[in-house]
Amino acid sequence: MELSVLIVDDDFMVARLHSACVGRTPGFRTAGVAHTAAEAVREAVRLLPDLVLLDLYLPDGSGLDVLRRIREDVPRTDFLVISAAKDTDTVREAQRAGAVNYLIKPFELAELRARLGHFRTAHLALAGAHSTDQAHVDRLFPAPGTAGVPARSDALPKGLSAPTAALVANALRAADTAGLSASECAAGTGLSRVSARRYLEHFASAGRAEVHLRYGTTGRPERRYTWRS
Repeated sequence: MELSVLIVDDDFMVARLHSACVGRTPGFRTAGVAHTAAEAVREAVRLLPDLVLLDLYLPDGSGLDVLRRIREDVPRTDFLVISAAKDTDTVREAQRAGAVNYLIKPFELAELRARLGHFRTAHLALAGAHSTDQAHVDRLFPAPGTAGVPARSDALPKGLSAPTAALVANALRAADTAGLSASECAAGTGLSRVSARRYLEHFASAGRAEVHLRYGTTGRPERRYTWRS
């Protein structure tokens, strides 16, 4: 199941980067792009996206007004705000208006992919269900700072971030029984090999992932990681 995304940003280059990031994230597709408030509302009504990546500074209006308008016209749509605005009043207002997440510019694209991954996990947790349990609810409302990372792994070492840890965790969960190498994890998440290896080793030391050695004909054995369910 692919989730459709509408990109809203007045900067054409930024919108193109975000669209490419969405396209490289498994389970997502870019449904459309808008560069103004009026265009954003019009495209949301036409496309009925699952998620809107919404900039707040638009040439013809406030992104928060766009959020409220789209929620009236397309109540099933969710919003991930992407903005340079970092004052607490704006962040609170976005949250109260219904934003499911908030990214402050500038940021690494891996952070956006992590939040997309968390959104997909939360979205699918209740898809088609008439009742739920605490585990599913926790995917929708994770503990502060964990961004969907299981509780046993939310005490991250210095230099590791919760959103990127969630991105790596989701990649491990999605892997087959052969698991992932650091290189494969890096290719799938957009991280460097060194960074991917740090997160993988953290999950292994925390007991959330298992490490297996795969021996080739020459050289050192390859370390492969699988998620422990």
